[in-house]
Amino acid sequence: MAGVPTPPAAPDRVTAVPRRLRLACALVAAGIVAAMTVVALLLTESSTGVVVFGPADQVAMAGLGLFLGAGVLALGRPRVDADAAGVRVRNLLGRAELPWEAVRAVRFDRGAAWASLDLTNGDELAVVAVQAVDGERAAVAVEGLRALHAAARARQPAPPPLLYDD
Repeated sequence: MAGVPTPPAAPDRVTAVPRRLRLACALVAAGIVAAMTVVALLLTESSTGVVVFGPADQVAMAGLGLFLGAGVLALGRPRVDADAAGVRVRNLLGRAELPWEAVRAVRFDRGAAWASLDLTNGDELAVVAVQAVDGERAAVAVEGLRALHAAARARQPAPPPLLYDD
């Protein structure tokens, strides 16, 4: 048919990470480590009558800065990988690996902070790796996920006809 647009071909693989979130986390983590290192270096050995600061306290402050910086970097860990077999989602606190048969729809609602997957069991899974602040990158990732989902649905056999119409 002339004039009917053909759907875009499904990519082989879709991978997305929250670029701006990772950049912000890296900058904040670097700032925390730098500030705690300065505090550690300025924390000279002295006695205030109640507390005595020494080299062990300096090392502890620098270590605390590294620990806090690593914690902030962990906020940028979300990732989504998808291919013809299914989708793998890694969010802040968990991960999920789903076949496309378990996904009803790939959603990215207007005003939403990130994309989500509607599952066939009625649940919704946030895809924090695809964030609205990433703009065009997020749109491309969602289009790729939707194309892979549509291709997987096209490969599924048609359901058998109903015996009775109610």
